[in-house]
Amino acid sequence: MPVRTAKFEIGQIVKHRLFPFRGVIFDVDPVFANTEEWWQAIPEEVRPSKDQPYYHLYAQNEQTSYVAYVSEQNLLPDDSGRPVAHPEIAKAFAGLADGRYLPRDRPVN
Repeated sequence: MPVRTAKFEIGQIVKHRLFPFRGVIFDVDPVFANTEEWWQAIPEEVRPSKDQPYYHLYAQNEQTSYVAYVSEQNLLPDDSGRPVAHPEIAKAFAGLADGRYLPRDRPVN
């Protein structure tokens, strides 16, 4: 499988193209790296290809916060300027500046 360059960056705030949630990217896989079972559970008519970057997000919707795994084709930049409300953000990021989360200098356990 060819590897494509990621379009989005760690710390960037994004929103889902189809579903009402947004989040901050905390990790990137150059190609699909989840289970086959997870991929097969996606309805075939909207199932994304595996040969694209996949992003780990600290995500939120109107009801809750959670971790999401999303294909690049299903993400759009979120330019709202609003922070993402997720309890794990403070562990990975030092703060928000210019609409982007700034990674911590060192890992925090």
